Amino acid sequence: MLPLRPVCGGIWRAAVHTVRMSRGAPPYRLFSSTCDGAPAALADADTIFALSSGHGRCGVAVVRVSGPASATALRCMAGFTQRLPPPRTALLRSITDPRSTEVLDRGLVLWFPGSVPGLRPAEAGEFTRRAFQAGKLGLTEVEGLGDLIHAETEAQRRQALRQMSGELGRLYQDWSDRLKRCLAHVEAFIDFSEDELIEDGVLNRVDVSVSDLQAEIERHLKDERRGERLRSGVQVVIAGATNAGKSSLLNKLCQRPAAIVSPIAGTTRDVVETALDLGGFPVLLSDTAGLRDSSDLVEREGVRRARERVEQADLTLVVVDSAHLPSEVDRAAAFLREHLRSVLPDTDRCLLVLNKADLLPEKQRQKLDTELRGVSGLPAVRLISCQTNEGLKAFLTVLHSSVKTLCGDPLFGAPTLTQARHRAHLQRCAAALAQYQRYRDTDLALAAEGVRLAVTSLGRITGRVGAEEILDIIFKDFCIGK
Repeated sequence: MLPLRPVCGGIWRAAVHTVRMSRGAPPYRLFSSTCDGAPAALADADTIFALSSGHGRCGVAVVRVSGPASATALRCMAGFTQRLPPPRTALLRSITDPRSTEVLDRGLVLWFPGSVPGLRPAEAGEFTRRAFQAGKLGLTEVEGLGDLIHAETEAQRRQALRQMSGELGRLYQDWSDRLKRCLAHVEAFIDFSEDELIEDGVLNRVDVSVSDLQAEIERHLKDERRGERLRSGVQVVIAGATNAGKSSLLNKLCQRPAAIVSPIAGTTRDVVETALDLGGFPVLLSDTAGLRDSSDLVEREGVRRARERVEQADLTLVVVDSAHLPSEVDRAAAFLREHLRSVLPDTDRCLLVLNKADLLPEKQRQKLDTELRGVSGLPAVRLISCQTNEGLKAFLTVLHSSVKTLCGDPLFGAPTLTQARHRAHLQRCAAALAQYQRYRDTDLALAAEGVRLAVTSLGRITGRVGAEEILDIIFKDFCIGK
């Protein structure tokens, strides 16, 4: 039969889709082939195929094929002996084995014209790579597609869809286009100003554009890593003294016995992690060893790891045994402030969880719950009981609100950074624009190099860097050589 190999991302030169309907319905397949005029660089590519609907049991299966032999595959398997079906028209056909002619299924056939000989299984991501090379997808859109495939929560899905729609890529491409114009004008001034081909105000306009772009990029970078945090998950760490109920709280939040709970102090000696979907937001929840001085080497290592994890946390849940609190509110507040200082370097991103509230007299519990919330110098305070579930619902509401604030709403506002590599290239871009500002009045060649580096940095995000565009702008804007 036809030589085939698995795929890697891309442009649809030819495709075969196979769709199997769920039980109880006719076993339809969708068989389609396409060709949208591939670039010359892809003209000699192999024909590739891949199962694009994922492996395992499912109601619908889709196989994609792209490349020269797609028309041959369509004829062999869908019984088109004379001519191929009309383009973009669905036809119900029998799908057959090309060797034995055994009928495999009945299905819909669609043909998108254009093909040539030999199929091979596609390499990982090859279809998407071809789409990128053909200009169908930008690099940020490809990354958005990858994030969408791996999204585990609703908020991650929304962010990935927004990036896949091209909004982030358009923002970066706009910056790139503006920088290319700045670079073209600076280089034109350097090369042609002595011949009086360039007007005097060109550099002043470049100065304004560079300054505006630098400010926009720096504002974009000051996003508190919301997009990256949403993509990878919010790091929430449970910390506190031994036997405060940290492991019990972890088990309540993840609704399973993920950590060992024991009345013996120091049971948890390592970091216990579990992933949660908290109201659509991804959370990586960590239970840590109780913070205390210990002569046990293993426990001391656990305490060191706990403090290290607290320093890395996006949000820390500081758990306190309510039974250890003084009965007077003022003394209790002073106790909690001192305890927080022993646990956290700062209290900007933490929630104070007073566990074992069921052990307190009802009047004391109500007084603490009401009055501690208004005490200055303390973060949000919630009394709970992991034993009776008292206060857990209110605590979850506060926790969800805190996580949502850390991630932001992916559907509103300007598109946010989602990848560490975007941030690194944008930081280099901002530094390069600062180089332009630094050398603008002393060495215009070095200043121009700063703009060139900025263009390159943005091009590494979008996947498009080219010198020809700079020359086009020079000749177009100044009509040089006409």
